Amino acid sequence: MILVNFAPMNSTPLVRRLVFVFSCLLLLSFSAWGAENTPQIQTPVTPLVTVNTGDNAWLLASSALVLMMTAPGLILFYGGLVRSKNVLSTMMHSLILMALISALWMVFGYSMAFAPGNAFCGNPFTHLFLRGVGAAPDADYAGTIPAQTFMLFQMMFAIITPALISGAVAERVKFSAYVAFMLIWVTLIYFPLCHMVWGKGGYFNWALGGKIPVLDFAGGTVVHISSGVSALVFALMIGKRDGFPHEPMVPHNVVLSLIGTGLLWVGWFGFNAGSALNAGSLATSAFAATHFSAAAAALSWAAMEWKLKGRPSVLGAAAGMVAGLATITPASGFVSIPAAFCIGLMAGIICYTAVTKIKSVCGYDDSLDVFGVHGIGSVIGMLMLGFLANAEVNPAITNTFHANGAAVSLAGGSHQFINQLIGVSFTVVLAAVGTFLIVKLVDKVIGLRVDQEDESVGLDLSQHGERAYNE
Repeated sequence: MILVNFAPMNSTPLVRRLVFVFSCLLLLSFSAWGAENTPQIQTPVTPLVTVNTGDNAWLLASSALVLMMTAPGLILFYGGLVRSKNVLSTMMHSLILMALISALWMVFGYSMAFAPGNAFCGNPFTHLFLRGVGAAPDADYAGTIPAQTFMLFQMMFAIITPALISGAVAERVKFSAYVAFMLIWVTLIYFPLCHMVWGKGGYFNWALGGKIPVLDFAGGTVVHISSGVSALVFALMIGKRDGFPHEPMVPHNVVLSLIGTGLLWVGWFGFNAGSALNAGSLATSAFAATHFSAAAAALSWAAMEWKLKGRPSVLGAAAGMVAGLATITPASGFVSIPAAFCIGLMAGIICYTAVTKIKSVCGYDDSLDVFGVHGIGSVIGMLMLGFLANAEVNPAITNTFHANGAAVSLAGGSHQFINQLIGVSFTVVLAAVGTFLIVKLVDKVIGLRVDQEDESVGLDLSQHGERAYNE
């Protein structure tokens, strides 16, 4: 038994506090399983299905593309949007998660997300330290690629999802508080939600024994709505940047952001088309839907700016592209190209309104508009998918889900719209309530934001002791 010396909180070193808090939460999340749920070690068996080298090559390439979305894509996109005194700290928020989330994923994250368990969470012990995840395919997920390839592909999603949240609290959050928040958030929100939507027996998994069939091809609920809503709650609780909205806080380098936008667009093909989990026609369809939605959203966002402000901005067109990509993500493997184009047009109009009008009226400081672009965008995509899901694009939705022993079609209509609405509503509540509680805990133990002097100097110097540019 390990004994912990419970010294007064104000005398406990910061690292020890972090380890203690996270260990307690981790123990709490695992305690429901007990020893009787721990599987016996089994001798690996030879895979019955031969690995398809073409599918495997595409999924490995897609994994690299999704990782590229975080670095350098999101790093450059977010880094260019903040003031020069905060560019390194903003980039570090994404960079550190590439290491931190990878470690959690290896130890227990993949198991919580994709091992068999109950309707809400996988057994964290089944694939502890990736035990049993090797060359043999897991036919329930992807029968023509090694389970290890599937694990790597899904790990890249787990990395970029919390990284999106960082944009809402940029320029004023303590790095220690940020790390603690992310450790807890991915453990208690992302991993369980991933299991519910995509895991075996997950409550919303339409293909693998779920109760309510929610269509989400590549992460509308799991990635964008969860991160967008969490970003809004975090931004509200941490408070506005010093001087916001009276002082101008213009991007210090739009060129960096545009390079990041291009990398995000290219990487998104791995994100969405890779979610077909093979190199077949469905991957092609998702690829095309992704591209045309982004194009449509860029056009509609720019048109809105042109009409309301008299000129279209370059940064606005870039934001429209990202909105179109986020919005089509859940629908990319289920809708036709014309439907994807319509979804993109709506994304540009509604996300522009959210970023310019709703944000101004409500007065919250979502630094880089994570909620307005990712949260609002994917809600649009999820709900429009309820009406636009097309069995000709993805025939599996006609006979895969069974209720009362009979196959149920999930093609677009009022019934599927209701299913989508339930999935969206659950995700919003889980992300909002969970984030509220996590932020409260982290604030009590560590404190959320830097003091006024450190914020004035800039987080690059105050948090990391470095400057991005030599003056």
